[in-house]
Amino acid sequence: MSSDKHWRLKLQDFVEHRFFTIVVMLFIFVNAVIVGLETYPELYIPYQEWFYIADRVLLWIFTVEIVLRLIASVPFYTFFKSGWNWFDFLIILAGHLFAGAHFVTVLRVLRVLRVLRAISVIPSLRRLVDALMRTIPSLFNIMFLMGLVFYIFAVIGTMLFATISPEYFGSLGLSVLTLFQIVTLDSWTEAVMRPILEIEPWSWIYFISFVLVGTFIIFNLFIGVIVNNVEKANEEDTAKDEETDYQKLQKELQEVKEMLRDIKNSDPK
Repeated sequence: MSSDKHWRLKLQDFVEHRFFTIVVMLFIFVNAVIVGLETYPELYIPYQEWFYIADRVLLWIFTVEIVLRLIASVPFYTFFKSGWNWFDFLIILAGHLFAGAHFVTVLRVLRVLRVLRAISVIPSLRRLVDALMRTIPSLFNIMFLMGLVFYIFAVIGTMLFATISPEYFGSLGLSVLTLFQIVTLDSWTEAVMRPILEIEPWSWIYFISFVLVGTFIIFNLFIGVIVNNVEKANEEDTAKDEETDYQKLQKELQEVKEMLRDIKNSDPK
C-alpha cells in the first residue's frame, strides 16, 4: 500500500472518530452561544471587535475541519456525494466570501446558519431530517386534501358568518386565515366560536366538524407519513452500517494481504 493512501486512511479514521465529532460539536455550541450574545446590544456594541475575532477563529477552525474531511475522502470527490457535506462546504465558503465590512448583516445571518451544522455532525439528527425530507413527495396528496378541506370550509364559513363576524369571515381570504387559527387550536373557542355561537346557536356544528376533520384526521395523516418514513430511514441506515462494517473488514483484510506480500517480497530468500 502506498504511503499516501495509508496516510489518508489514517486521517479518515481520525475524522470519523467519536472524539473528533465531540470537539466539532463543542465549537458549534460555542458559535451558537456567541451568536446568541450578539443579540444583546449592551454586550455586542462595546465588544464588537472581540466578537468579530471570535467569529474569524471559529470560521477557520471549521474550515480546517472541512479540509481534513475533504482530504480524508478516498477518492476526494466522494466528499461531495453527500448533500450534508455540500451544506457544510457552502456555509463555510459563504462565511469567507461575505467577510467584508459591507456584508455585516449577511455575515451575522451566516453565523446563525452555521449552528445548523450540528445536524450534519450528529448522525441521529441527519437521519431524522433525511426522513422528513423523504416525506415531502408523500405529503403532496395530504396537502392537496387539506387544501380542499380548507377551501370548502372557508367558502361555507364566508357564506354563513360574513355578516355576523366580518373580521373573521368577511372574505374568503379572512376565512382561510381564521380556519388556520382554528386548526392550530390557538384560543379559537373564545376568540372565534363563542361570539358567533351567541348569535347562531347551531354554529358549533361547523366549528367542531372542521376541528375533527382538519386537526385530528389531517394532522394524524401527516404524523403517520412522517413516522413511516423515519422507520424506513432507520432500516436503511442499519443496512448501510452493516455494509460499511463489511467493507471495512474487506479493507483490513486487503491491508493484511498487502503487508504479507511486502514482507514476502522483501525476504532475501
